[in-house]
Amino acid sequence: MAGPGRFRPGRYSYNRPVEERFIFVNLGPSNPFPVKNFLLLLSLALPPAVAAQTDRDPVFTSFDGTRIHYVVEGEGRPVVLVHGFMGSADSWKKAALRQALIDAGYRVIIPSLRGNGLSDKPHSVEAYRNDAEAKDIMALVKHLGLKQYDAVGYSRGSIITARLLVLDKNLHAAVLGGMGPDFTNPEWPRRKAFAELFSGKAHLHPEFQGALNGARTRGLDTLALGFQQQTQPSTSPADLRNVKIPVLVISGDQDEDNGKAPELAAMLPKSTLKTVPGNHNNTSGSEGFAREVLAFLNAHR
Repeated sequence: MAGPGRFRPGRYSYNRPVEERFIFVNLGPSNPFPVKNFLLLLSLALPPAVAAQTDRDPVFTSFDGTRIHYVVEGEGRPVVLVHGFMGSADSWKKAALRQALIDAGYRVIIPSLRGNGLSDKPHSVEAYRNDAEAKDIMALVKHLGLKQYDAVGYSRGSIITARLLVLDKNLHAAVLGGMGPDFTNPEWPRRKAFAELFSGKAHLHPEFQGALNGARTRGLDTLALGFQQQTQPSTSPADLRNVKIPVLVISGDQDEDNGKAPELAAMLPKSTLKTVPGNHNNTSGSEGFAREVLAFLNAHR
């Protein structure tokens, strides 16, 4: 006879339909109980936060309590990849650069910036002000116990990386991809247009309607995206001229979406300028981009 807590023989059959294949736990002489039901009750007893967090690990709690999801791959010198607008850590998955860095002996760290991916998406504009996204990256670096690191940004990720150039003394070398000098203007018309686009004023900018439609189709949090544009930081030309570390400025040969890359490079005293084949949407994933970024980082390793 099966005792309490043991499986009862004969109660599991591969001849049953899949939905009926339960293992029964004997909780007493006359109380066999399906393990499936037992596990369901157990999961309901867990705090919701625990169940939610396990679905998106690893996460860490940033400076203001916002939980940030990140991915770490490879071993070696740490490099942080910073995604663009409407992106996430997944944006770098298929990019040639990610695997090239891993193969070359780098520890690749990829966060989803707040409001994106599996990170928290605060619904308060205040949560995005005052360099919150750059501070999240700095907090992540501290969380991982890193003393020095490199950073590679693309598109809006370059705007956040530019803030790291000014704010973080632990940054050793940086890449600004898909970016010209337009973001240095606090009143940048393109930024203001996107802020309105994602804040209920899409009718004012029919030329960008496709971006909003794309965000909705992908199920992105458009309120959080609007806050990101409203609070997007600018870094002044004067601040860029004071940057002392090496910076690669790189863009596709068909990309002037955010201004002309050579003009941005001219603002940085220790810059290297590279152009590779591509437009704004496909350059970051290309072999040419990966090759130039890896060569630059290796030269300053």
